[in-house]
Amino acid sequence: MVQTFWDHLILCCKTEVIKNDLSPQWKPVFLNIQQVGGKDNPLILECYNFNTNGKHDLIGKVQKSLAELVKLHASGQGGTLFLPTGGGRNSHNKVLKSRVYLDKFSESVQYSFLDYLSAGFELNFMVAIDFTASNGNPRLPDSLLYIDPSGRPNTYQKAIVEVGEVLQFYDSDKRFPTWGFGARPIDGPVSHCFNLNGSSHYCEVEGIQGIMMAYTSALLNVSLAGPTLFGPVISNAALIASQSVATGARKYFVLLIITDGVVTDLQETKDALVKASDLPLSILIVGVGGADFKEMEILDADKGERLESSFGRVASRDIVQFVPFRDVQSGEISVVQALLAELPTQFLSQKSNIELSSERSTSSKENKYGVKIKVDDNIHVIYKDNHDHDFNKQGSKAEECPPRLGGDMTF
Repeated sequence: MVQTFWDHLILCCKTEVIKNDLSPQWKPVFLNIQQVGGKDNPLILECYNFNTNGKHDLIGKVQKSLAELVKLHASGQGGTLFLPTGGGRNSHNKVLKSRVYLDKFSESVQYSFLDYLSAGFELNFMVAIDFTASNGNPRLPDSLLYIDPSGRPNTYQKAIVEVGEVLQFYDSDKRFPTWGFGARPIDGPVSHCFNLNGSSHYCEVEGIQGIMMAYTSALLNVSLAGPTLFGPVISNAALIASQSVATGARKYFVLLIITDGVVTDLQETKDALVKASDLPLSILIVGVGGADFKEMEILDADKGERLESSFGRVASRDIVQFVPFRDVQSGEISVVQALLAELPTQFLSQKSNIELSSERSTSSKENKYGVKIKVDDNIHVIYKDNHDHDFNKQGSKAEECPPRLGGDMTF
């Protein structure tokens, strides 16, 4: 489709190639209303004869708005193709016998991240902190875990505060499960998931300040050890998320893992992540210090293929965002912006099948339609004009503005 406005065209959609078929039928095309520029904007559907050298021959085109295409679908009639011929003053459109038919059309509400939060969904914050020996002696200033008497936060504290202060806004009780891993509690074996508050019965602390106090206390009561294992912590977070699902709670969990090294249980971590990918859970990983974190990027599926477990199961969605702290420490964006950039998308990939009441929805609609045309070897191309105009934008001042999540998305 092509939207024609000021003679500017922009590609909206391109179908698959169907060969050796005089009555081809393409797979459905899924577009939102912003992509087509509105129901009344003129669109051009172009059909090409496919050539392997890339120089495809235009068979014909038809210009219709989305509203007109819907009418064609309702009537069962097709849109007649035309082929521009000649040039200059002698140019004209040759009307062809081929026609375009709209086989299917449907509209569905596409809820936004804001819609779900407005409908009462909560984000529940969880934290896991690396206490392995590679962090260095916490009593020495060169340690990543060092608590500066002047009050200057270390990298772990910075990440906890920056991410936590944003997410706690969307957490009603502000009680956060908080764990440590890779350390030996007093008179105990090395633990890869211990309650940071020192309790053997519950893992929650109250507020961001509670996390900071538990962190400081833990440094005095554990011995740094190793290795770096993520599997137990992720499994604990997944258990909490699954229990929430069982009770029907409107909650989505966000686990922040802060570590100074590469995981040594990579396959076990993959298994835990694949298993957790069906749950309302996202995992934010911050790498601190100077370690080589290339292997950690394997866990972040937006930089490669989706994770696969040792049993051959592929993750249903990407739930990990990994950010080396040093990459954002002096950059244009903060660690919280880098970490939370994908959170709305990850949230929607898990919640998109849940219906919300229409009166609380502020979302746009998505249009779905399939096209059929009676021509030979071809490509069907959709374009849209790249001029977006909104002459009715107004700003309003809210009494309280929630923190920003996901790039330019503000709540």
